[in-house]
Amino acid sequence: MALEDESPEVKLAVDLIMLLESNDVEPELVLAALEIVKKDYQLKHRRQEENPLC
Repeated sequence: MALEDESPEVKLAVDLIMLLESNDVEPELVLAALEIVKKDYQLKHRRQEENPLC
């Protein structure tokens, strides 16, 4: 299956993996940073659900 046939989240994941790998970022650093990003986006998502007009 070609990447263009994949879902947007798979495409984004592939882009992020390529970016991180091309910059030789250590796996431990990536995992720690992803936890921070995940928490941030979960908070943003919750805020949008609570206040959809903002």
